Amino acid sequence: MDLERGEEDSESESLGEVLRDRFRISTISIAEAEAKRNGMEISEPIVACISDLAFKYAEQLAKDLELFAQHASRKSVNMEDVILSAHRNEHLATSLRSFCNDLKAKEPQSERKRKKTPRKENKATTSVVHIPDN
Repeated sequence: MDLERGEEDSESESLGEVLRDRFRISTISIAEAEAKRNGMEISEPIVACISDLAFKYAEQLAKDLELFAQHASRKSVNMEDVILSAHRNEHLATSLRSFCNDLKAKEPQSERKRKKTPRKENKATTSVVHIPDN
């Protein structure tokens, strides 16, 4: 039993390392491309620092999003959690809200999830009988 748990932990750690390495490679590539596009040179220690900071930020963001979803008694993160995570950066929050509204506008009406009304309201509306005036 402990051997299996150890193997799972080892697999999880190696998967985490692969994801971290891929993330860092991507951020390095982006930083170098932006430097080139702007006619600048960027040193390797600076690129490595940017990569590490971006990864640490992404880790913290993921933890925050998970906590926001848990606080709302949900098992998955939704767009409102992402927008809430940007509350300290008004420009980013505004951009995320705009993006969210654009996505909602593009979504066909039939595919949108309908909010369930509480059962008490359902019972109240079904038990009311309307008698028209003659």
